[in-house]
Amino acid sequence: MKTKLITLQNAAGFFRDGMTIMVGGFMGVGTPPRLVEALLESGVRDLTLIANDTAFVDTGIGPLIVNGRVNKVIASHIGTNPETGRRMIAKEMEVQLVPQGTLIEQIRCGGAGLGGFLTPTGVGTIVEDGKQTLTLDGKTWLLERPLRADLALIRAHRADPLGNLTYQLSARNFNPLIALAADITLVEPDELVETGDLLPDQIVTPGAVIDHIVIPQESK
Repeated sequence: MKTKLITLQNAAGFFRDGMTIMVGGFMGVGTPPRLVEALLESGVRDLTLIANDTAFVDTGIGPLIVNGRVNKVIASHIGTNPETGRRMIAKEMEVQLVPQGTLIEQIRCGGAGLGGFLTPTGVGTIVEDGKQTLTLDGKTWLLERPLRADLALIRAHRADPLGNLTYQLSARNFNPLIALAADITLVEPDELVETGDLLPDQIVTPGAVIDHIVIPQESK
């Protein structure tokens, strides 16, 4: 069986200018730091990033924004990273703010191959602008379309060589759904274990949806 284990240098070979990339995490918790650093050091530009938030200037996906690598951000919160707001106001970067529940459901639909979903969230607000509305049972709904990416960067707690993953506490957050919604999924685990060490009922993300696992530093 072909191994899914790769080095961080190998992972950097997947990065391209203009890609749409989903990144797991919540204010940096659950974001894969080595993969984000490798993405920054690769020099790629004009990225579209899909993430819950832009974290802080030195945390999560923040350094990618600070260094001008991002053309567009789709997120639910940007308030803790002043550089995101500055670039948005200066029209140096497009920011699409999406209600958090809507954002994760768009990602889930992308992973499940669905055409979208109906939600009342945002009706009558700027969230509605440019979107199709439907009236069902006397209530107005927004049609939200699915989100997918060229690449997903996720963080796991433990991974086996087959790509089966577990997560640690709140670091789980968006990672399991993001893993399903990209053409290629790269995983940065805290720990690499042997095949069979993870019990079936412990596994959150099955290896069938994982493309490559970055070998942890201590496993070199």
